[in-house]
Amino acid sequence: MVAATSGIGAGTDGVARSYVRLALRLDRLVPGVLDAHLGDPDEAAAVAAEPAPDPDDLVREADRLRRALDRGREPHRTAFLDAQLQACRVLAEKAGGREIGFVDEVERCYGVRIARGDPDRYRAAHRDLATLLGGAGPLPERLAAFRDRDRLPRAHLPTALTAATEALRGRTASALGLPAGEEVTLEVVDDAPWSGFSRWTGPRRSAVAVNGAIGHRVTHLPLLVAHEAYPGHHTEHCRVAADPARRPEREVFLARTPQSLVAEGAAELGLEVVVGTGWGRWNAEVLAAAGVPVDRERAELGEAVETVMARLAPVRQDAALMLHAEHRPADEVVAHLRRWLLVDEARARRMLEFLAHPRWRTHTTTYVEGARLLRPWLTGAPREVVTGRLARVLDDPPTPGALAAGPPPDPPPAPSRPRAGWAPWLRRTVGGRRATTGDR
Repeated sequence: MVAATSGIGAGTDGVARSYVRLALRLDRLVPGVLDAHLGDPDEAAAVAAEPAPDPDDLVREADRLRRALDRGREPHRTAFLDAQLQACRVLAEKAGGREIGFVDEVERCYGVRIARGDPDRYRAAHRDLATLLGGAGPLPERLAAFRDRDRLPRAHLPTALTAATEALRGRTASALGLPAGEEVTLEVVDDAPWSGFSRWTGPRRSAVAVNGAIGHRVTHLPLLVAHEAYPGHHTEHCRVAADPARRPEREVFLARTPQSLVAEGAAELGLEVVVGTGWGRWNAEVLAAAGVPVDRERAELGEAVETVMARLAPVRQDAALMLHAEHRPADEVVAHLRRWLLVDEARARRMLEFLAHPRWRTHTTTYVEGARLLRPWLTGAPREVVTGRLARVLDDPPTPGALAAGPPPDPPPAPSRPRAGWAPWLRRTVGGRRATTGDR
């Protein structure tokens, strides 16, 4: 048996530093659970050089750290650490071979209880889509035809990615502030189970890979870039990395935890926060200025279509429940995806591949429930309010339970961060062969 950690230091900081070491050890048992480590590389190297951790040791360590939390002080930090440690315990249990039901696993890892969505709401979304698209014939065919017209030729993908990234970087810098020296590298890959993936390479740098084989659409491109880069995952990571007052627990970003659910929800809504209503035409103008052929009216319609399609996001969670909780046949799951998401069989089977992947089988919940919980925080208020809330979520994320209670009172607006001295921020590489498992 290998001892999980040595003694706990004093106070919340001591528990937090032990949590970081627990997370590093857990990543050895569950490869890929550690999305990013912003802390001391020597600490990570020391953990990597240890004997392989025992899952039962890590279960006991997670319990010990939860008991050591001082629940009378720093309630926000304590709630975050408690939720993260509970998820770590579940992941260690599963690594040790314990069977945990899918719904219970999701609840214990993410802090949300999931169930099937409402078919009546799906039908209402279909009616709204039919009105938007007009014409005659089956709705799946009309939606497919619209999306085909919205398709971005592969030859224009690198230019469009660069233009969208640069424009969203500017919007994010203006709304939230970005640290000096941050940078995104773009690459296009050809074989992956997701549309995009952000990988922290540090310091203050990320590599965003985009799956060029799936045929990206003009309308979807800004949603993808906003999610992975600005104001999404890259922005969160580099803001935390640059914070001189960073708390120890923010040195690690763990998938399959409440932290992941909040991060994915914020990334899903990021475009709406930093650009707002009208992002479809805004995107078309950005791409047109870069020489990418676009139809501005179609882009406006595309925004409306995407807004309605967001109401169908729970269908993907239904499919995960059917597959892993109800143990329905794959063909039945594919039929459910096709019926309600209005996609063809090939697209539905690509979704099934992601849902069935052992690493990503619960991850769909982070998009669905994260966006649901954060929508009241990040929409429906004045622009300066929602951007301030997004900055707070990125820098000091609440737990799902805190999100469910609704947004807290907003503090007075902070002074704008200085923009002088920013380093060159974008380098583009195209045709990269690395295919990393990731977001979608």
